[in-house]
Amino acid sequence: MNVLESKFETEEGTSRQFVFITNMKVNKNNAERLVSVGRSRWKIENQCFNQQKNTRYFIEHPNSHQYQAMKNHYLLIQIADMLMQLYEKGSSVWKQLKKTAKEKSSNLLEAIRGRTVTDEDVAELAKPIQIRFT
Repeated sequence: MNVLESKFETEEGTSRQFVFITNMKVNKNNAERLVSVGRSRWKIENQCFNQQKNTRYFIEHPNSHQYQAMKNHYLLIQIADMLMQLYEKGSSVWKQLKKTAKEKSSNLLEAIRGRTVTDEDVAELAKPIQIRFT
């Protein structure tokens, strides 16, 4: 494990510090690139969590007094958000149809609601997959 620390001045004149932990070897040749990638990843994750909290799912307040119930609810939100991102961004067919996010989510819900999961479906889920966004 390696730790990489980066400090820089913002346009407002304040100083910002970032610390990253990585399993990659850090040296003078790759340190700047690792910081850039780390900050990009942090920005993506931060935006996704912010969107989940304030825009899509409004998970600002606990919805239960039971820890396990809150944990299950949050995990289901994570699964739903992954499905929504794949559904919204992963299909060129949906882009061509120019449907709204609400229409897409309604279509996805109907597709899930109307399908019976078979043994063949479960076997397909066990196969490794690779998803690429272009």
